[in-house]
Amino acid sequence: MLDTSVKQDAQPEGAGRVGRRAELLVFAIIAAFIWPVVAVGVVGGYGFLIWMTQLIVGPPGPPGH
Repeated sequence: MLDTSVKQDAQPEGAGRVGRRAELLVFAIIAAFIWPVVAVGVVGGYGFLIWMTQLIVGPPGPPGH
């Protein structure tokens, strides 16, 4: 039987800190820059869709008023 309790590809001592720092940097970039742009795009796209729909179909409400 093989002994699988010992990892062959163990990371060096400082590799965990560098990975964590890089991961936090990527998270900060995503949270501060990418998601706000996506949110503005989604809300703006929805508003544009409603605007174009009202141009074609007409505003909501009872007809003839």
